[in-house]
Amino acid sequence: MTVIEEGAKKSGVLWLTLDRPRLAWHTLYEGAVYLVTGGGEQELPGLAERSEVHVTLRSKDNGARLVEFDAPVTVVDPATEPEAVAALAKDRLNAPDTEHLTDRWARESTVIRITLP
Repeated sequence: MTVIEEGAKKSGVLWLTLDRPRLAWHTLYEGAVYLVTGGGEQELPGLAERSEVHVTLRSKDNGARLVEFDAPVTVVDPATEPEAVAALAKDRLNAPDTEHLTDRWARESTVIRITLP
């Protein structure tokens, strides 16, 4: 396992450089980071329109910077990657509508895949 995969697995959050550095919760699934934005979820302005984003992973233990990298961004159709979206939903804490979460995301949010280098 690479330092990037290990850092993404151990910590449920990462930093994305968008209009400013933005903290985002995510799920590591099959070599990629998945996250959701909009529709009542975390706001990550402009992410869905990007082809690439700068990512910073920090240590869960002490907050120190582990690694930074640029990675490709892809908008995901929840219907074509249901396993990844289900894994993301499983890691979503305190959702107000757990039973219908993935349906709401398909209607109101954007699911994003960031492919790790």
